[in-house]
Amino acid sequence: MPAPNTPSKTSQVITRELHAWIAAERAQGHGHDTILQAMLYAGWEHQVAAEALTSTPPPPLPVPWPELASSHMRLDGGDRLVELTTVMREPDIIVFENLLSAGECEALIEAARPRLHRSLTVSVETGGEEVHKDRTSEGMFFTRGENALTQRIEARIARLLEWPIENGEGLQVLRYRPGTEYKPHYDYFDPAEPGTPAILERGGQRVATLIMYLQEPESGGATVFPDVRLQVVPKRGHAVFFNYSQPHRCSQSLHGGMPVLAGEKWIATKWLRESVFT
Repeated sequence: MPAPNTPSKTSQVITRELHAWIAAERAQGHGHDTILQAMLYAGWEHQVAAEALTSTPPPPLPVPWPELASSHMRLDGGDRLVELTTVMREPDIIVFENLLSAGECEALIEAARPRLHRSLTVSVETGGEEVHKDRTSEGMFFTRGENALTQRIEARIARLLEWPIENGEGLQVLRYRPGTEYKPHYDYFDPAEPGTPAILERGGQRVATLIMYLQEPESGGATVFPDVRLQVVPKRGHAVFFNYSQPHRCSQSLHGGMPVLAGEKWIATKWLRESVFT
């Protein structure tokens, strides 16, 4: 299907019609580069075409979300009742209380401590990993189901969020010392980046994040959601969960870890994919 009628180069405007055309092309399986080239061939300026692609949200994906129909604010995690302290919709954010016991928090820290190294981020250009100036923590990954402790926690998360265990990445444990932080970012993989197709081969898009607080710092270290002006104070055993049905800024899933001012903050992060993660 050809691109919509192209206005003159001096009056090119991104219209609802153009957004609809891009969405239809994506639905037919055409990738970012293919659509961009079609627009350039039709006469669209590169800058306008690129902005139109960036500003058109992809179709929504199914996302994890717990059953909240009951009147009380407790959920059955199988081996543990978990309380809810905050529930937000659009964007979807939940704060869980006592998701982990104090013993589980300490056991995760001690198992992770010998394996810590400078935290890496996913490189959206290559599909690999890289050190990034915005992330200054230390961290490590457990493989999914690596030991009895992680198996128990993963089963609890799967039951709470009604999402298959096999669709989850392994738990990542992070330590933030004073002065360290993770500046606001998105957890999904940008469809426009060249390394994204290789990343998606392992389980599709990330569709949700669960951040569990293993140790609270003396000061600082809140998880911040700038789009909705929300800060979640880290408290041992508690967790914050949020999903993002579209890998796009319209998901309002921008979040970050504010600098730790005193003490150490330890967290465990669980990322959930749209399909089986390998």
